[in-house]
Amino acid sequence: MGVPAFFRWLSRKYPSIIVHCLEEKGKECNGVRIPVDTTKPNPNEVEFDNLYLDMNGIIHPCTHPEDKPAPKNEDEMMVAIFEYIDRLFNIVRPRRVLYMAIDGVAPRAKMNQQRSRRFRASKEGVELTDEKNRMREEIIQRGGYLPPEEIKERFDSNCITPGTEFMDNLAQCLRYYVADRLSNDPGWKNVLVFLSDASVPGEGEHKIMDFIRRQRAQPNHDPNTHHCLCGADADLIMLGLATHEPNFTIIREEFKPNKPRPCSLCGQMGHEIKDCQGVAREKQGQHDEFADTMPAAEQEFIFIRLCVLREYLARELTMASLPFPFDFERSVDDWVFMCFFVGNDFLPHLPSLEIREGAIDRLVNIYKDVVHKTGGYLTQNGYVNLERVEMIMQAVGVAEDNIFKKRKEDDENFKRRNKEKRKRMKAQQQGPAFMTTGQFAPQALGRRDRPEPVQNARYQACDMRMQSAEQHNKEPPFLWT
Repeated sequence: MGVPAFFRWLSRKYPSIIVHCLEEKGKECNGVRIPVDTTKPNPNEVEFDNLYLDMNGIIHPCTHPEDKPAPKNEDEMMVAIFEYIDRLFNIVRPRRVLYMAIDGVAPRAKMNQQRSRRFRASKEGVELTDEKNRMREEIIQRGGYLPPEEIKERFDSNCITPGTEFMDNLAQCLRYYVADRLSNDPGWKNVLVFLSDASVPGEGEHKIMDFIRRQRAQPNHDPNTHHCLCGADADLIMLGLATHEPNFTIIREEFKPNKPRPCSLCGQMGHEIKDCQGVAREKQGQHDEFADTMPAAEQEFIFIRLCVLREYLARELTMASLPFPFDFERSVDDWVFMCFFVGNDFLPHLPSLEIREGAIDRLVNIYKDVVHKTGGYLTQNGYVNLERVEMIMQAVGVAEDNIFKKRKEDDENFKRRNKEKRKRMKAQQQGPAFMTTGQFAPQALGRRDRPEPVQNARYQACDMRMQSAEQHNKEPPFLWT
């Protein structure tokens, strides 16, 4: 699920952590597709050792995508997942380890969030169906045109959960996929592949973190190992920092806001279901040959370099004149711990702390004061000093009243500006309050050479003056006869 607005805030404050991926495409010769040779050096000029895949971030967009037609059956879903993994492997090109982790049974705190989210998704799906049926009836009654409704089985994303038949089939297909690639792809030849399916308890990202910690505890561990983790959740950034690995990179799809989506009633672009007018679709191409194609650009990927983020945090968290030596790694642990107050997957965030309102910067300033006063950090080896955390919470509580007051004022100002904007738009739609008629009325372009015949200019001018007087609440002018 991730932390809302965290990645947007992080990328705006520390823009140098983002790097666009260079991807080498496969070629086609005489109708035969030539795959990419992944044994060659990485075009991104970085050689990665280990690649970790949080599979749930791959399964969801492949089974019910938003920017392209959904797969027709389960077989097409599996093929889409295989192609997605191939593409990631071609970009990253790991040399030692590939670890694929599917979410197993989640902890109880996460189960509560999952249940509420799934019940809400089911309820919203029923409401959307009712709204579509109501809008369809209204448009047909007005005489509008809508394409015939296709009766197709809707994929229930709730089956992407441990214990379902779909997840068991997925695990079997992934085992076949791994065996095929190890046998036929030279880029996979020396790679050690791990598959942790839904039968293993724990969330995918936490299983990956446990694997990294176990590797770090081995006596033959290489501290220069370059890790790459694929996942769209923002809390992966915090987990990556918590490993304290110097070479850690996250790869994810580039987020592009305001993507156009087709109307779910008529299937056309440019409007939502509530604005659908039931207009017939325009012909796509000379013979309507592009009718079933949806213009969708291929999703691009970006790297989030945590080594650069660590340099940023080193500058921000360094504190002078401390009564003890400054330990950057413990400050990173404290920063990750404080970020969990503004959002995480297990506990509800504090209502007075919003990332969009600068909550993390506020917590960092309070944290520095507490460290100076108490002479110590918040965490140590996974244990929290509750007395120092209480001091931070008391400081947040002092500022809560001002935060809520400012939030209320901003909300009222926003409503007032919207009200004024609606008034201006309504006045523009109504047009001018007074419009002349007859031979003095404005003419359309191209009719100036054919003016209306003048009938009674005196009475026409008098009528105009009377209308103008009514607009200004004045007495009508006297008419001479």
